[in-house]
Amino acid sequence: MTSQITLIIALLAAGPALAAETKSTSSGNTHTFSATVNPGGVHEECVKLAKDESRHYEWSASAATDFNIHYHEGPEVFYPLKKDGVTKDKGTFKAKIAQEYCWMWTAKAPAKIDGRLER
Repeated sequence: MTSQITLIIALLAAGPALAAETKSTSSGNTHTFSATVNPGGVHEECVKLAKDESRHYEWSASAATDFNIHYHEGPEVFYPLKKDGVTKDKGTFKAKIAQEYCWMWTAKAPAKIDGRLER
């Protein structure tokens, strides 16, 4: 577990160097984003949610990515949702506890990710 946390911290620290381009806009209840992620790079979209608050999400990628929704409690990382090698996904995520949740993509090959989060 410690090595996973170390890897995640290293990837997050390197994120700006590994993500070539990121654009996002928010309008009303919708947040849209577009990111180009280099191999081994990550992109995150994070939002604080109250207990039982939800977000609808939808995204697509030009190449397979590892996708998760996670949150941190001290040094531990918890993954309410995790999918490997996917190019798109959509659904509604409902927070079981109040926390800052992050939608995260890890690219294995160059990938352009487009998506949105809605209240």
